Amino acid sequence: MLDQACQMIGKLIGDIVRQSAYCDTLPWGFESDNRFLNAVVGVQTVLSPRQLLKATQRIERTLGKRRQHATERTGTTVYHDRPIDIDILLYDDICIDTPDLTIPHPRMAQRPFVMEPLREIMEATDYEQLLRRLQ
Repeated sequence: MLDQACQMIGKLIGDIVRQSAYCDTLPWGFESDNRFLNAVVGVQTVLSPRQLLKATQRIERTLGKRRQHATERTGTTVYHDRPIDIDILLYDDICIDTPDLTIPHPRMAQRPFVMEPLREIMEATDYEQLLRRLQ
């Protein structure tokens, strides 16, 4: 699934200029019998953040995602299994905070399965600056 997602990102979004290794992890934020594979890619794109969001959602639908992977109930987030989930973590130095798109990703610093692969593809100084920015 991740290989297919990367191929589609290359076709619909832009050139993948960096890619982390795949990491196998337990579910985060909910109980499941399934494990997850995670990776981070750096992409060079001409798409705007909003166009990028639409393209990632199209890829998710094509690869079998049929519902939201999280629902809000009584002030808490309830996560669900899903075949694929593509998050926009960063977009240059842009900050966006709208109901359907938040950049930088609001919970990425809390998730080792995001930060470890992200550190793998970023220059050390850029990663340190990012950590300071997220605090």
